Amino acid sequence: MSLTQIDSLNIIVVDDEPLIGAALVQLFELESYQAATVCEAQTLLDALPKNWPGIIISDVNMPKMDGVTLLHQLLQRDPDLPVILLTGFGDIAMAVDALKKGAYDFLEKPFNNEHMLDVVKRALDKRALTLENRSLKKELENHSRPGPRILGHSPGINQMRHIIDQVIDLPADVLIDGETGTGKELVARYLHDHSVRHQANFVAINCGAIPETIIESELFGAESGAFTGADKTRIGKFEYADGGTLFLDEIESTPLSLQVKLLRVLEDRCIERLGSNKTIAVDIRVIAATKVDLQQLCEQGQFRQDLLYRLNLVTVPIPALRDRREDIPLLFLHFARIASTRYHKAHIALSPEQMAILTSHDWPGNVRELRNFAERYVLLGADAAFATSLAQQPQISSGMSLQQRVEFFEKMLIEESLSLHKGSIKHTMAQLELPRKTLYDKMQKYAINRKHFM
Repeated sequence: MSLTQIDSLNIIVVDDEPLIGAALVQLFELESYQAATVCEAQTLLDALPKNWPGIIISDVNMPKMDGVTLLHQLLQRDPDLPVILLTGFGDIAMAVDALKKGAYDFLEKPFNNEHMLDVVKRALDKRALTLENRSLKKELENHSRPGPRILGHSPGINQMRHIIDQVIDLPADVLIDGETGTGKELVARYLHDHSVRHQANFVAINCGAIPETIIESELFGAESGAFTGADKTRIGKFEYADGGTLFLDEIESTPLSLQVKLLRVLEDRCIERLGSNKTIAVDIRVIAATKVDLQQLCEQGQFRQDLLYRLNLVTVPIPALRDRREDIPLLFLHFARIASTRYHKAHIALSPEQMAILTSHDWPGNVRELRNFAERYVLLGADAAFATSLAQQPQISSGMSLQQRVEFFEKMLIEESLSLHKGSIKHTMAQLELPRKTLYDKMQKYAINRKHFM
């Protein structure tokens, strides 16, 4: 396997003797590891990405760059990367010194295969734990920062977070795609508040709520006398957002005549106020949001294709709530607690049967509908909330088998209990009346991580 597929590799062997490298790769592949070998250290350094999840095994004596120099350069990039050195008889003193400098272990040639596999397993376990701790630390930092938070751990939300993390500090414009009520403005505010632009203005404008006759002056501003009623100079949203972020919600509602000017501003980062010939440079990030298929609008002649190309450099899709049902218990609990504090009302936990109804509902209004339901539940109680909001709720899913429904319900109950007890295994065992091993087996089966609830 070549280093072009490095993200899928567990182990990379660096050895100038191809036969040794090939033998090690064969040994690891027999143990179901993904491994590759290179003959030169620089080849590895050129290809190694940040936070790579594998380990390095390197010979000490190599031409051009020896194993100790490679170790030094690797640990400069990532001090926690496990590097195992292979040494000849005369290299023992050098290897011991390398351990002091940060090598994970060293093995003397000829090495014992069983010992090699044992060292590799321990190194990979350590690497996995290190990266998990980094991820949790980053998540805790994000949750402790002021500003909006993105709740949930469903695959769709995790994928969305991954995209956001990749671009959060880049100057690239972003297009957020999601149904009504999924939280497009929250995601836009998250992008701004957690970026290097957070100290500047976040300016939001709903393109569909502003009359066509004044939207141009709202965006670009106007000089005094530019039109009837313009008795003083007006600063537009683009100019006001200088240094920060401009959020254009319902971008699909912008008139075609305005889309031409909008495209030019996005390309040149300069605006002209109405009634002025002077260009004003603006340093902004534009985040646009849509609830419709813009490509389809382009085909219908209702949206400019070149503007779409400019906007969707990075697209952040927000999954509908019906596609992330496992997040519903956490979201409901979050909204109910906020409502309890706001209205000074006690929050009474839902029964398992009631929570099952929530998770089986399709939520056409998405997260906004769930938030409104949580507030109604706190204000009026469960009977009134369920009677007025979910009277016509569907079954879990007509396409699910009995076994799938049982597993869905079981997973939801475990997550609800972990959320209620802030990740406590002891209290979750007591509430669900499950032995510790049974609970751990079920958590492993459903890929439930208790740290997400702590």
